[in-house]
Amino acid sequence: MSTDIHLAFAHPEERAEATASVDPRDRISLRDYAVEAEIGAFQTERGHTQRLMFNVVVEVRPQTGPIDDDVDRIMSYDTITEAIADELSAGRLNLLETLSEHVAERILAHPRAMRAFVRVEKLDRGPFKLGVEIVRTRAAVPVQNQAEDAALHPVVVYMDNAAIAAQDFSDRIDRLAARGAPVVICVGLPEARPPSVGITAVQRRIDLLAIEQNAWALASRDQRCLVVESRTEIDWAIRQGKIIVWAPSKLVLDAPDGPIGHAANGPALAQWLAETLAAEAFLVPWGVSLPAGSRVPVETFP
Repeated sequence: MSTDIHLAFAHPEERAEATASVDPRDRISLRDYAVEAEIGAFQTERGHTQRLMFNVVVEVRPQTGPIDDDVDRIMSYDTITEAIADELSAGRLNLLETLSEHVAERILAHPRAMRAFVRVEKLDRGPFKLGVEIVRTRAAVPVQNQAEDAALHPVVVYMDNAAIAAQDFSDRIDRLAARGAPVVICVGLPEARPPSVGITAVQRRIDLLAIEQNAWALASRDQRCLVVESRTEIDWAIRQGKIIVWAPSKLVLDAPDGPIGHAANGPALAQWLAETLAAEAFLVPWGVSLPAGSRVPVETFP
């Protein structure tokens, strides 16, 4: 059986693991949670209850401080069961699809919830299970055009060292600008690898600084490129229509759920930024390997 077919029928927990995003997350799950409810679009399903089974997996922001065995510091399992109970008590529904959507919305209202897998199955329609499964993600926050009160969805581009050194570099910038969307360029480690040390936290900072040096090297190739590091700078530069080159250290180190574990992986950092900025597209050179589970459309270029 192929991997895709296996995952289509696997438990949501396995699907969550296979499509994990670049930023580290914890997971909590609810398995085989059976309730009775009146639901269904057919006349034969009206006037009586039937059994439903829920399997739910929620990806949550990792705990950054000590838990101290305190339930108030974590996302409780009750958040999931209460979302199901609240939605079922809100009124009769015809479709499992609607029920799943509403349960996912309630779960994602929790400040730590980032992505929810919700599978709901009917158990009484025959000698089988009928069900649906959905995946919903907490919406990223796009940059707002303050003058027009409209969202600005940039194009995030990962350029490898070959693209940075290409003779037609400025022509590539022209083609990106011609798309009409704000452009954010990201890079990885330079050809000359940074020093290697035995302390992980120090190595991550060295790698991020090396990527920033590569960003400055790219910016030197075209005067339109502006190197920025903070989210405030990025938002301002997007509104101004600048060609942005991202220096990642500040955002990666400051974000509570940032991709610090990918400090040496330029494409993974760029993918995380694309998701953070609610990009309309993420462009990468052919053959670049990306972590699974991107929530932004990926386009490749030679």
